[in-house]
Amino acid sequence: MSLEQQETKEKVILVGCQTDDEDARFQYSMEELESLTDTAQGKTVATLVQKRERIHPATYIGKGKVEELQTLVEELEADIVIFNDELSPSQKRNLALGIEARIIDRTQLILDIFATRARSKEGKLQVELAQLQYLLPRLAGQGTALSRLGAGIGTRGPGETKLESDRRHIRRRIDDIKSQLSVIVQHRERYRERRKKNKTFQVAIVGYTNAGKSTLFNRLSEADSYEENQLFATLDPMTRKLILPSGFLALITDTVGFIQDLPTALIAAFRSTLEEVKEADLLLHVVDMSNPDYYQHEKTVQKLLEDLEVKDIPQITVYNKRDIKHPDFVPTSDTPTAFISAFDEEDRHALKLRIEQVMMDMMEPYKVEVPSTEGKLLSQLKNETILRELSFDEEKELYRCRGYSLQDHGITGQLQKFKV
Repeated sequence: MSLEQQETKEKVILVGCQTDDEDARFQYSMEELESLTDTAQGKTVATLVQKRERIHPATYIGKGKVEELQTLVEELEADIVIFNDELSPSQKRNLALGIEARIIDRTQLILDIFATRARSKEGKLQVELAQLQYLLPRLAGQGTALSRLGAGIGTRGPGETKLESDRRHIRRRIDDIKSQLSVIVQHRERYRERRKKNKTFQVAIVGYTNAGKSTLFNRLSEADSYEENQLFATLDPMTRKLILPSGFLALITDTVGFIQDLPTALIAAFRSTLEEVKEADLLLHVVDMSNPDYYQHEKTVQKLLEDLEVKDIPQITVYNKRDIKHPDFVPTSDTPTAFISAFDEEDRHALKLRIEQVMMDMMEPYKVEVPSTEGKLLSQLKNETILRELSFDEEKELYRCRGYSLQDHGITGQLQKFKV
């Protein structure tokens, strides 16, 4: 990074309030806030933390700490103060009264990063929706005065307050975005229905943000999903073909990265991204084994999968970045595992074999003799089943095939008449 770029970065002070005894989790959460700040092109110049029984209802941190923060802002000439939790509208207003810097919270920071990452129309709409839903209750000056607006002389037309017209504009925009998104969601559902009808096996990559999901996705599928060593590099779900060593054709989807304390507004906004996970037959849970907090990441993802009610979908835990693994790393998963570096071709091949292995446990074995005239069926066996053996009997002019097929796939019914 050039000196000029560093100078243009906004100076940030981070503020956290610890209300429990989980020191490690709190410490990690503050470090993550710093990473998020860095991703948003901010420069952390100081961190202020306080341990309290509960968050101060009026100012998040205690009165003494607020004064300390005011002094820090002046001394360091900070541009922004970022709080490690979602602030209530009143907390934000109270803090703004005495602090000469912009005040934002963790949710706003994540929304800001999402706004710069969204590539597709859907991604952009979802970010805008989440931002507006966050903004609506935070428009200054809410109160009883508003309940008197909306009817009667002097409250109509240009006479209405700027605040109420802002609100109205935001609500209208929210409705507009929701209707646009519902069209996109229906479109996506039709795609999914088609995939279901064709009984295509679906694999979804999930994992903590920056675990290497897009890098793996690109190399397994030869796609061009955006990959960068940053938090939330991928926002829009992308689906591509995945060809396994046996020739079996599956679909693989890259999804948005999970994060500790992901704001609920965002989970709602990115429901369609995460719905791809719900439709999957197999999840690849990518864990960055070079990160000292890999265990915390793993737990966060499992908790979010539980919230999405997809805990029962078969899973392979893919421990990634094997070449730079953390010295204290110990695998903790109770699902089938793979240890890889996404850049290593042999590792990727081994992972594909592992995927096949797990898939075979979900399939039915078959043993058939197919006449050589059934060319279409033979081609289907190569693409739509895991073919383990194929030999030609010249005398009988037929192929002996052995493999595994999905129980509810059309081809399984077709094979009945050729069974040995």
